[in-house]
Amino acid sequence: MFKKILYTIGLIIFGVFIFLIVKNANLNSFIDAVENRTFDLRQGIIIKEGGKKANSDIVIIAVDDATYEYILGNYGEWPLPRDVYANIINYLENYSPRAIAFDMMFVKSLKSKNNADLALINAFKKYNNIFTAMNFDNQSNDLRIPPELPDKLTIKIENKSKINFSDLTYTNCRKILDGIINSTSNIGIINVSRSDDGVLRKMPLVVKYKDKFYPQLALKVGMNFLGENDESYEIDKNSNFNLGDRKIFLDKDGSAIINWYGPAGTYTYIPMYQLIKAANGEKTELNYDFSNKIIYFGTTASSLFDIKTVPTGKIYPGVEIQATFLNNLIDNNFIRKVNRGYTLALSILLALLIASVVSRVSSAFTASLMSLSTYFIYLLISYYAMKFGNLWLEVIYPLIFSIFAFTCAYIIKYLIKSRDFELQYKLATTDGLTELYNHRYFQEQIRMQVEQSKRYNTSFSLIIIDIDFFKKFNDTFGHQSGDAVLREVAQTLKKNVRSTDIVCRYGGEEMSIILPNTTKDEAFSTAQKICNRVASKKFKLFGGKETNVTISLGVSTFPADGESAVDIIEAADKRLYNAKNNGRNQVG
Repeated sequence: MFKKILYTIGLIIFGVFIFLIVKNANLNSFIDAVENRTFDLRQGIIIKEGGKKANSDIVIIAVDDATYEYILGNYGEWPLPRDVYANIINYLENYSPRAIAFDMMFVKSLKSKNNADLALINAFKKYNNIFTAMNFDNQSNDLRIPPELPDKLTIKIENKSKINFSDLTYTNCRKILDGIINSTSNIGIINVSRSDDGVLRKMPLVVKYKDKFYPQLALKVGMNFLGENDESYEIDKNSNFNLGDRKIFLDKDGSAIINWYGPAGTYTYIPMYQLIKAANGEKTELNYDFSNKIIYFGTTASSLFDIKTVPTGKIYPGVEIQATFLNNLIDNNFIRKVNRGYTLALSILLALLIASVVSRVSSAFTASLMSLSTYFIYLLISYYAMKFGNLWLEVIYPLIFSIFAFTCAYIIKYLIKSRDFELQYKLATTDGLTELYNHRYFQEQIRMQVEQSKRYNTSFSLIIIDIDFFKKFNDTFGHQSGDAVLREVAQTLKKNVRSTDIVCRYGGEEMSIILPNTTKDEAFSTAQKICNRVASKKFKLFGGKETNVTISLGVSTFPADGESAVDIIEAADKRLYNAKNNGRNQVG
């Protein structure tokens, strides 16, 4: 019964714990932050072990530090005149690349370079494999009036999920050249999603502006690569963005979780100044075949501030994030995060398993080792699930639940053991019939009293009691009535002594009382009181009968009656028999 009560209390506490964890927003935010770090750690280990290989057909043309220096030396300013990009596009198209994407925004015309802008616009008109970027923000109308954008830049989405895209909804837009917007629909958004710690782990597939959906630049390039030209797409009830045969899982804010291929520099990098020189017919070290490649243009120079922090590095160019996003799309390689409900269910199962181990294994060391091993196995499962199944199994909630269950199980186990120890001790030291201490306990205690009295120069007394004519009583009324009398006499003794006095069954119908720090006169007075109480009491017998019972008592005191336990017992026993010989129902 005691065990059932403890287990019930444990389950109630565990339930309350789960409720508090789930409902505490600040605690959940903290757990999410730590969980994100474990994601970074797993991604880093996967990459070190070889991981997934980056697509070699994705090439990055970088405005790096060398290119920035070249531009300032040869053109005298940044940004570049737009006809330079037009020349590069014309040069690259000779190789028939799969796509050319600019992770750059061609915002506003350069007043002194109108013809240069026109050259770039004509390039967008001429080639249908050129893509460029635009950005949404929440700047006030006081800065700029939110522009109207053509519907050709949007995609239609039927959203059957619970995602409301509130975090990815914007009120304003930093518009690029009207000539480019009018010339092509190959314009994508480059807004990003950062976690609270500033690390970029995911990217929005789409964002909302004026109640319409606009695709990410890399999604736009990927749709072209996959030949996806549907007018509308679906986000199903399981938060999957369905793109052809691909199901891209979207996190609670509507972003796709990126699977990383390596640190910065994973993809092929070519300094853009080499391409400028090649397009101008100048001698250059560039010797690269761009045939059927996906070419991304972006800034990597530290002074141009397009650097992000990602799970695989603190310094990661924005253009390479775009390349990684596209690589995930091509490989159908995005991470799927297990639903929080399933995570809690897994956490509870793991916690119950650990609690079961703790409760069943007697050795504390073995139970601890097995519990640790159980969680470690779960860690391995979570690692390989991410490595081979692109599945993000959370590890912090299971850890918290496991620690809590381990602790609760040990507390309950300790309480049960304490209770069992008390029961065992009681069984070992208590007489089953009278519930008094047994003879063995009596012998231990009287020896202890002798030692303590010698050490502290104090006295103690002993009373030995015998029920008068008990054998005749048994013969007359039966053993069950005799047992009833023994129990009632025992209870009378316990009620008429101090809490520090030790009442024992000495053997048969004999009982004893050890009275610490008690003189002979005090002990005699107690014995006389007990004798009178028993004599005046009506004892209920088996079958409902009542009778009177008397007792005889012998008293001895240490050290007056001896220097050892044997001496004290013999003295009390001798005086007991004196009381019996003198007519019983008295103190000897």
